[in-house]
Amino acid sequence: MLKRLHLLGAPGSGVTSLGKALAARLSWQHFDTDDYHWFTEDVLPYRRRRNPDHRRQLLSRDLDTSENWVLSGSLCGWGDVFIPRFDAVIYLWAPVDVRIARIQAREWKRYGAERLAPNGDLHQVFEKFVAWAAAYDDAHENIRSRAKELEWLKALPCPVIKIEVEMPLSVMADQVMETLT
Repeated sequence: MLKRLHLLGAPGSGVTSLGKALAARLSWQHFDTDDYHWFTEDVLPYRRRRNPDHRRQLLSRDLDTSENWVLSGSLCGWGDVFIPRFDAVIYLWAPVDVRIARIQAREWKRYGAERLAPNGDLHQVFEKFVAWAAAYDDAHENIRSRAKELEWLKALPCPVIKIEVEMPLSVMADQVMETLT
């Protein structure tokens, strides 16, 4: 019986949304790597990163508190120590135009168009994030890229499910639930 799922993939592909949906359906805990990677309580988000040891310590503490969990978000490299805990890994990808549209809609809803506008306090962070997310499919030196994550998946000792087509969240969740049972 599967008890611990890890989801990762392209920024804006629905990793967190699917992770939350699966956790809700299964009545499991949901954790997101962004909450460990970044100091999320900052007024201006996604500016200060935790060091890798601190991330691992916090994530380990939380994973240890729950028998069944869904972990969404990339931890390739800094979180490789958690690989033996995964019963299955789900990788998501969607075309870049779909991902960027989702990211923009999400950030506008989360922070408001004024904060993301050219004179807004989050404009630079937002523009940098969108450019980084758009570059995910290209092979480059960035720590996160499609090529690097696909390579990481090959070395995993657990089953890997890849979803690389756009579909509604509920359909994607149904598909994963069918695959897992």
